[in-house]
Amino acid sequence: MPELPDVVVYLEALERHLLGVEIERVRIKGIAALRSFDPPISAIEGQAVREFRRLGKRLVIGFDDELFLVIHLMVAGRLFWQDRGAKLSKIGVAAIDTADGTLVLNEAASKKRARLWVVKGEDHLAEEHDRGGLEPLEIDLSTFSERLRARNRTLKRALTDPAIFSGIGNSFSDEILLAAGLSPVTRTQSLDDDAIRRLYDAVQSTLLHWLEVLRAECGDGFPKKVTAFRPDMVVHGKFGEPCAVCGTAVQRIVYAANEVNYCPRCQNDGKILADRSLSRLLKDDWPRTVEELEDS
Repeated sequence: MPELPDVVVYLEALERHLLGVEIERVRIKGIAALRSFDPPISAIEGQAVREFRRLGKRLVIGFDDELFLVIHLMVAGRLFWQDRGAKLSKIGVAAIDTADGTLVLNEAASKKRARLWVVKGEDHLAEEHDRGGLEPLEIDLSTFSERLRARNRTLKRALTDPAIFSGIGNSFSDEILLAAGLSPVTRTQSLDDDAIRRLYDAVQSTLLHWLEVLRAECGDGFPKKVTAFRPDMVVHGKFGEPCAVCGTAVQRIVYAANEVNYCPRCQNDGKILADRSLSRLLKDDWPRTVEELEDS
C-alpha cells in the first residue's frame, strides 16, 4: 500500500500536471470503486483543480466551493499520467481527462479495493476521511512521546494505526523499527525516554530518506515504480536474507493475513519471536485481516 513518502510524491507529480487545469471528463470502469453518489462524480467535470492534500494514505484533490475528490489506492491501486483520452486497460479503474493528458487509476489485483469519493465541504472531508493521526514529520519529540504512550499498544500497531500517526504503513514501519533497534511487539508504555527518542529519530530519518529517494526517482515526471517491496529496503520483504546491519537472517511474524519483518539480533537481543506464542499477545492489538489493515 502506498504510504506517506509515496503519497507525497504522487501529490507533487499531480500538482505539476493538474494544478489550475480543468477536468473535462471522468470515466469510471470499476464502478464498485466509486464510494459516493452525492455529489456525483460528474460534479468535478468542468472544474479547475485548486489544491492537493494528503489525509493519511488518501490523496485529496480540491476544487472551488469546497468540492473534493478523494482517492485511496489501497494495496494495488496505482496512478499513471497518459496521453489525452487514453483507453482504460483490463486493470483500469478510472480515468480523469484534461486537455493536456489523462490521469489513469489502475489496480492490478483480483480483488479490487481502490476507492474514490466526491465530498462536499471541509467538515464532511474531515469527518469521513481524517482518521485523526498526527503528522509524523510535523511534530516534536514531546508530542510524539505523548501520543505514543497514550495507549499501551505494540510498537508495530502504534506506528501503523491511522488514529495515532498519519501515513505510516506496514513497509516503512518495519524499516523504522529496525533503524530504532526495537522489537515490533514491544509495548509502547514500556519504553524508556532513550527508546522513545531513538524511535522518534528513526521515524524522521526513515521517512525523510525515502522522500528524497522517491523524489529523485520521479524527477519532473510521474511515479512509475510504486511498490511496498524495494530492493534497497533494509528489512521489509527480506525474510531469510541477511540483515544489512548485522548479517543475521531476517525473520518474520505472520499473524492472520499480515506479515512483519525484523532482525532478531538488532531488534530482539538475538531471540526469534515465535508466532504461536504471540497469538494471545496480538489478538487485541493486530489487524486480523488484510481489509482491516488496508482500511487505514
